[in-house]
Formats: sequence, structure tokens, C-alpha cells
Amino acid sequence: MKSAKAIRTPGGLSLRFDPRSAVVVLLLAVAAAAAGVVLIGSGDFPIAPGEVIATLLGNGTPAQEFIVQDLRLPRVLVGLLVGASLALSGAIFQSISRNPLGSPDVIGFGQGATVGALSVIVLFNGGALAVAGGAIVGGLVTGVAVYLLAWKRGVHGYRLVLVGVGVAAMLTAAIHFLVTKANLVEATQATLWMTGSLDGRDWAQVWPLLAVFVVLVPPVLVHARPLRMLEMGDDAAYALGAPVERTRVVLMGSGVLLMAVATAAAGPIAFVALSAPQLARRLTRSPGPNLTAATVMGGALLLVADWIATTAFGDRELPVGVVTGVLGGGYLLWLLVTERKAGRI
Repeated sequence: MKSAKAIRTPGGLSLRFDPRSAVVVLLLAVAAAAAGVVLIGSGDFPIAPGEVIATLLGNGTPAQEFIVQDLRLPRVLVGLLVGASLALSGAIFQSISRNPLGSPDVIGFGQGATVGALSVIVLFNGGALAVAGGAIVGGLVTGVAVYLLAWKRGVHGYRLVLVGVGVAAMLTAAIHFLVTKANLVEATQATLWMTGSLDGRDWAQVWPLLAVFVVLVPPVLVHARPLRMLEMGDDAAYALGAPVERTRVVLMGSGVLLMAVATAAAGPIAFVALSAPQLARRLTRSPGPNLTAATVMGGALLLVADWIATTAFGDRELPVGVVTGVLGGGYLLWLLVTERKAGRI
């Protein structure tokens, strides 16, 4: 595979093109599409992959149209968007912190969204829309708090991670407190929400997720080049002319929003934000944030995990958060061992 090369446009704009990364993104997109087709065809009324594709193209029977378009396609799209949002958020924060453990579900943002949602459930007995709003507010408030606490003539990567881990610990205690304060019905609702699940998701969750994703992805990609410079450290980024603080604020704000909206739509799904960017980086073998590859990897990863959750245990369907927790926990242990051997922790 050829190495990355620079392409100069007629207007003088220099673009970096990496053939290996492009092939990896294409293959991951094909894998995500295939996983989506298989997932749509799975269930109590199985549909063959060819029939799924025909139905998506408008050539299915009325029964297939109802099952695919109204019941299963929204779930797959929510899974795709949630996985992509979590992975993109993880890639942003791992690059900003220059630490593979700098994932939003490790440094407190996921826990903040969970506290916001549980507060609405337990204290205000809110409905689904209010719970989603609470998760977004909780994630944003946590993001601002972590940024301010980590600020000291800039936001150093390890300081951001350490502050975030401390905030995450306090928020975890707040989660346990809220669950103990809830009555039986509220505690059951809170527990189900905290497992992270795509069950019952419909078009009402697809459109807000898609809107936020479409709005936030362009500014993130525009700041990909200065983000690459930030990975070399603030001094090097300043020397290269990167707007360091503006880049950091825009990207952190976008990352927190992506994490919060994904959590609002499907609950706190663990470890996708941590593992997807690292897996994408290992596949592309390319330095830098690999934002596009990480995004596509996150969508494919969550769809595969949801397929495992719905089919691997017979008639007993598991929440997708259980599967990602098991797989992601194993990946985290492997990552910690690898980082320790390399002398970075």
C-alpha cells in the first residue's frame, strides 16, 4: 500500500491523501452496511439479505415493508449514528489529551449525561423526551466543569484525563445515590436505561441524531488539521500557526455534544468511544486523529455488537451495552498492558 501523499488543488489548497486509510474507510463502510442488512433480517420474522435489500429499494411485500421500514430500519440507523457519534467523540478527546485512555466515557462526560438523565427520571418523573434533554444538559455541564478544572495556562492532556477520572468517580457516586433514592418503578426504569439499548428505537430518535450529526461533523472535520498539530503539543501547534485554544474549544464542545446526544438516544453504551478510534488507528497505520476511519468503525462496531446481543443468546435478547461492556472491558485490559509495556503508564 502506498504511503500518504499531498495533492495540490488548482486554488493552491494542499490536501493529504492516504490510500490505505481510504481503503480501510471503504471496507469499514461495506462492513457496516452488511451488518445493517443482516441485523434488519434477524428477529422473530427472519428475512433473507437479498429480500432486505429488495425491500429497502421498495420491492418488498407489504409485510416486509412494515417490518423493515417501520420496525427494524430505525433501530439500525440509531445504532449506526450512535456508534459513529461515540467513536468520533472518542477520537477527538483521545487526540486532544494525547492519551488512548482519554475517552469521554472514561473522563466523565458519559457519567455526566447519565446523572442528568437519572435526575429527570428520579427527581422529576420525566418522560422520554425530558430524559433525553437531561442527558444532554448533564453532558454539557460536565464538559464545562472538566474543562475549567483542567485549565492552567492551557489544558494539558494528562491533566485533562486525571481531572476527568476524578469527576467520573464523583458522578458515579451520584448515580448510585440517585438509584437508591428512587422508588421501585423509577429504579427499574433507571436500571434499564443505564444498560444502554437499541430496543424500541424508532424514527423519533433517528431524526434528532441525524440533525446533530450533520451539524457537528463539518466543523470537526474542518479542524482535523489543527487537531493533528495539537497531538504534537501546544508549543509545536503554536509554532505551526494553529489556533490552539479555538480548536480545542470547538472540538471539545462538539465532542461533548456528540457524546451527550448519543447517550440521550440509546443510554450509556460503554467502550465504543474508547475502542473504535484505537482500532481504526491500528487498521490505517496512520498518525493523527483518523476521524473518518474512527467514525465509520464506531458505526460498524455497534451494529455488530447489537447483532451479537440479539442473536447469540437464543431467545434471550441482551442490551447492546452489555456486549460492548464485555468486549470493551477486555480491550481496555489489553490496552493497559500494552501501554505499561511501552512505559507510557
